Amino acid sequence: MDKLLIEGGAPLRGEIAISGAKNAALPILCAALLSSEPLSLSNLPQLNDISTMLRLIGQMGVSIARDGDGVTLDAAQLSNPLAPYEMVKTMRASILVLGPLVARHGEARVSLPGGCAIGARPVDQHIKGLAAMGAEIHVEHGYIHAKAKRLKGARICTDMVTVTGTENLMLAACLAEGETIIENAAREPEVVDLANCLSAMGARISGAGSDTVRIEGVESLSGAAYRIMPDRIETGTYLCAAAATGGEVRLTRTQAGSLDAIIDKLLEAGCDIQGESGAISLKAPPRLKSVSLRTAPYPAFPTDMQAQFMAINAIADGVATIRETIFENRFMHAVELMRLGADIQIDGSNATVRGVAQLEGAHVMATDLRASASLVIAGLAAQGETLVHRIYHLDRGYERIEEKLSALGARVRRVN
Repeated sequence: MDKLLIEGGAPLRGEIAISGAKNAALPILCAALLSSEPLSLSNLPQLNDISTMLRLIGQMGVSIARDGDGVTLDAAQLSNPLAPYEMVKTMRASILVLGPLVARHGEARVSLPGGCAIGARPVDQHIKGLAAMGAEIHVEHGYIHAKAKRLKGARICTDMVTVTGTENLMLAACLAEGETIIENAAREPEVVDLANCLSAMGARISGAGSDTVRIEGVESLSGAAYRIMPDRIETGTYLCAAAATGGEVRLTRTQAGSLDAIIDKLLEAGCDIQGESGAISLKAPPRLKSVSLRTAPYPAFPTDMQAQFMAINAIADGVATIRETIFENRFMHAVELMRLGADIQIDGSNATVRGVAQLEGAHVMATDLRASASLVIAGLAAQGETLVHRIYHLDRGYERIEEKLSALGARVRRVN
């Protein structure tokens, strides 16, 4: 099993390009299930989760042609509306095939999903919404079995803000009869990116990016060519890595517009940040200041950046409090950071981080995708060698991370 060996203490300096957004690409890949015409996508990140999704829709009968960071998907021969447990257990986003399969094929059997162990992420809102649109749904033997001759538009108010729930219902509503209104919808930029792709395919969607999304169903969707947005979480992670190491970096092929909450906290920590068209630059201060934060749905501070900020607070001047409101089990990285010398106290969904002058290298274990990123950041800032175990989590969400870090001067390599 691969590990990441990091010799810390080197400031990150230089320029790298940011990859396409994993959390936008996954639902957009599922959009191909809605059309019998080809969907061509560019800026597709090379990640394990992307490969898993392509295998999943491929076994459903979708033709897949890859070319560099692009892919062309043809679902004209969609024949097997099944998402088996063996393929779904490693990635919760697999649930996103449910809506489009029922909408176009009239039936779907999708295993209840697995993925990162960061707490319960129930799919009841997906089921509730599809049932409101007329789907007949049974959950049996660990599978969601849904049927509908044709979905019908409905007014759906989700009990909680759910990104994948909003996306699944948007996908399903595109081919439903009549208008669907999703209230309490997620507002994330990745939801907007999916809506833009669906609109390019002929869907009639308004309100994406607000808490009320309207979809007027159409008889069919066409093919399209679409470029996936930059990954805002990858961008934020590299900004944090530069900040933690006292570095100076320029990130290209990205955009500052979707990073307001992250940039605000980095500015509060003392960083100098400059945005330009398609790029962001950061220069770190001699020592960071502690910054307190509370995670919440977009446009507030993202839960996917909480672990990375815990890492930079571990070496910042002062005391920070971090409150996690999205997932109830997302502080598992704290114990691993303490192995490097961090001073962290956990009390339920709150963490108190007292900055120390220096972290020291150690063996640490990644427990989920963003936790692994926090350990890499801490290892880059620590004195001595850090060995990060279980980096298959990293490979789910960060494209060629050791290559990109090395390009910025980090002393890091993958070992087996």
